[in-house]
Amino acid sequence: MSKPPPAEAARARALLSATARSGRARLARPILLGLASIACGIAQAWLIATVLATLLGHGTAGWAELAGAASLALLSIALGVAQEAAQADAGAAARAGLRRRAFARLLRAGPADERPVGERATLVVDRIEALDGYFSRWLPAAALAVAGPLLIAIAVAAEDPLSGLILFVAGAMVPVGMAVTGIGAALASRQQFDALQALSGRFLDRMRGLPQLVLFRRQEAEAEALAAAADELRRRTMRVLRVAFLSGLVLEVIFAAVLGCLAWRHGNLLVGGHPAPQAALFCLLMVPGFFAPLRAFSAAYHERMAANGAAAALAPLLEGPDEEEGLQLAEIPPSVVVTFEHVALTYDPARGPALTDLTFRVLPGEALVLAGPSGSGKSSVLRLLMGFHAPDGGRIALNGRDATTLRPAELRRLSAYVGQKAHLFRASIRENILLARPDATPAEVEAAARAAHVAEFAAALPQGLDTLVGEGGFGLSGGQAQRVAIARAFLRNAPLVLLDEPTAHLDPGTEAQVLDSLRRLCAGRTAIIATHSPALRARFSRVLELEQGRATLSRMAGE
Repeated sequence: MSKPPPAEAARARALLSATARSGRARLARPILLGLASIACGIAQAWLIATVLATLLGHGTAGWAELAGAASLALLSIALGVAQEAAQADAGAAARAGLRRRAFARLLRAGPADERPVGERATLVVDRIEALDGYFSRWLPAAALAVAGPLLIAIAVAAEDPLSGLILFVAGAMVPVGMAVTGIGAALASRQQFDALQALSGRFLDRMRGLPQLVLFRRQEAEAEALAAAADELRRRTMRVLRVAFLSGLVLEVIFAAVLGCLAWRHGNLLVGGHPAPQAALFCLLMVPGFFAPLRAFSAAYHERMAANGAAAALAPLLEGPDEEEGLQLAEIPPSVVVTFEHVALTYDPARGPALTDLTFRVLPGEALVLAGPSGSGKSSVLRLLMGFHAPDGGRIALNGRDATTLRPAELRRLSAYVGQKAHLFRASIRENILLARPDATPAEVEAAARAAHVAEFAAALPQGLDTLVGEGGFGLSGGQAQRVAIARAFLRNAPLVLLDEPTAHLDPGTEAQVLDSLRRLCAGRTAIIATHSPALRARFSRVLELEQGRATLSRMAGE
């Protein structure tokens, strides 16, 4: 894979920077605690150097210095524990904020987001989870890698300027080594995330279609394909680890060189000729402390590379304002007049227009049936009215006002939608109906269930409306699940009803029952129905024929 384009890398950096700024207060705590721990380490090293110099016959240190060093060691441990907790808190807060934003954006986009379900799940779970190290380890480590060694080098330079200079030079060499290895780390990490996303999306899609794979005897071939994808992820993960080990090796080489230089500088300490043995011991003792923040920086460096790859995928989703643009409704109007005036819509120029010069009007109490072959634009009309797309041309008006001035969420408040396949969640029938209006009373839920003929089959179930339904409606037939969806529409009680193939895949007997519920649902409301069903077209008087996004025929029943 090639290097990410500069624009994509810039968007990733902008997302990470904005998230870091929003959590500035949480990120400051681990940095301050880390600096306090380093200050304790400096004081502790000085006391230990004093004690060691006394043991070598220089100075008069005693139990007080030894007790002070032990107390500082305990304090440093406590500060380290507090720093770890503060880092974990900063990472958790950043991930929670990003996940809320990403989930809200996915919900706002709805069916307009054409990414596979597996890819969307990977974005919200794996990609955001990969950013934890950036906020909990990398940012604190980067700040401490600058402030901590600088503080220690100044303390060492105060005792021996040449030793301090050696530490300054070593500290400047570490970022150079990290930058050299970081180029490969960024590419390897991005490749790893691409492989993880491909594997996650494929696995979820195949699990959903497992019955078809078994029926067509493709399970073994698909298992081999998944194994190949998993092996590709393994190989790319190992590349990331190799780069991480390489960056650690660079730091160890610099550490060994610094320790050798200082040992040569203060080597005559062992033969008793050093003019300042306490200062020499202090300089040597501070070498591990000097490199400790740099080690943490090196260990967390691959976290930054991984975060860049994850943020590059998240940035397009999270760009733009969190709040939707447009007007909000003060209240839901009791009725809605829908007007399309020369409306045009194109999803992809290569596929041609979905709608072209479409004009119609639907009054309260009317039901307009949109008929035509698949791909003629029926569902596109419903998507426009639900705010999942905006028209490229023409005008959509609700009660005479431009619908595009409203927030998309406000358009959805005006409508009740029933699709061709109801999605039921793992919950009771009552809870699935309540999804349409969570604040509804039990009496309102039961009334909606009766209106949609749900009460009829629920009476034969063990717990009635409180009977648990499996994921995807497991335990109910297709017609029963569709009636639950219609009950949701009754409970929502919106002035605009949008139906998209509501009787598809139903047998004639079940279709007749569902049609009766739909007719009562549409009574007194503005209804737009996309369908192929001859029975549904016969039940409603007004039909608009569509072909290739154009209205070819508009007729009333009996014409």
